[in-house]
Formats: sequence, structure tokens, C-alpha cells
Amino acid sequence: MRRKEFSMNEQAEVEQFLNEMTYGCLGTTGEDGWPHVTPVNYVYHQGKIYFHGSRNGQKMKHLKACKQVTFLIAKEYSLIPSYYTDPEMACPATAYFKSVLIKGTAELVEDPVEKAGVLQAFMSKLQPEGGYRPITAEDPEYRPRIKGVAVLAIKIMEMSAKFKFGQNLHEEVRESIITSLNSRKRELDEETARLMRKYCPAHKDNGNDSTEA
Repeated sequence: MRRKEFSMNEQAEVEQFLNEMTYGCLGTTGEDGWPHVTPVNYVYHQGKIYFHGSRNGQKMKHLKACKQVTFLIAKEYSLIPSYYTDPEMACPATAYFKSVLIKGTAELVEDPVEKAGVLQAFMSKLQPEGGYRPITAEDPEYRPRIKGVAVLAIKIMEMSAKFKFGQNLHEEVRESIITSLNSRKRELDEETARLMRKYCPAHKDNGNDSTEA
């Protein structure tokens, strides 16, 4: 079943999610013709997805054969038991989540200034407290390391986002689930309840219209 209630077309919301997450799953086509999925750390920088690795790794072999890739970033928030809304049937059991699916082409970044900027963006994201010398292409100690690492950029051709937080529920059912989550107090339950209120009541007014598989 495909639904339109769970889409998120607000660019700022999507970019905030991309900047919050630290890793995604890279989809490539292997030389054997099989699809391969590899988890990688990434940074969303200047409108592209960047990741890095060995120049001779499996990913590089795949990308030399086919530059087309997919990239998935997802975060599960709370599992919603069936009995929150139905005392007998299992059907209402579900999970609330955010996900972004990207299709594009991956290219090696050769310019040392761009590479240094990307690696610095990685450090700012993954080590925001500092504790290191900033990465620049002119730094003689960083220069050979910048040259040696493979940095790849995914040029985004298509990006779709799905934020599922009970948008299709009637208000009284949604509020009942929110109450249950706030009482249960598992990790992310309170955040899930907050996001249910944030996205659901206004979703029709905002005109969000993507799909959920």
C-alpha cells in the first residue's frame, strides 16, 4: 500500500535530518551484477553527499564499473504496539521513523581544496568539540593525507523523504498514542510524541504529498 500522508517536502526539515545523522547505506552495483549495500559515514555539504575510503576498496571497484548509486539514511524512533489502538488485532502494530532516499552519481573528488573542505566538514560534524588542528589543503602535514584518501561526492539527481508519525490517524487515536508514549518513557518515546504533534496536525495545511511503501 502506498500513502501520501507520510511525505516530507520541506527542504529545511530534510536537510536538518541529513545533518543530524552520521551514517547511511550506500547502494552500488557489483561487478557480478548483484546490488551491494555498504554502511558509510557521510556528510551533507554544499548540496552533495560526501563519503571517503580507500582508493582500492570494494566501493571503488563498483563505482568504476557503474557510477549510479542510491543512498539511504533512516532513523527509527518508536515501536507502536498494536494494543495502543486495538485490544485484540495485531494489524495496528507499526514503527515511526524518518528516512531519506537519494539517487545520484558518485564521482571522485580530485581538487585538494574541495577535499580538505569536505574532510573539515566531517570533523565539524563528528567531533564538534574540536581538539584538532583545522584541515586545510595548504597545511604541509595534512597535504599527503588529503592526497592519499579517496573522497567521493554523490551528485543528487533525486531525493525523497518519508517521515511517518501517525499522520493518517484520527486526532483522538493520535492523542491516545501520544499519552501512551509519554507514559512508557522508553528512549525516543517523548521525542516521538513531540514529532507526532509537530508533523501531523498541520500536514494537510502544509501540502506535504510524498509516499510511503
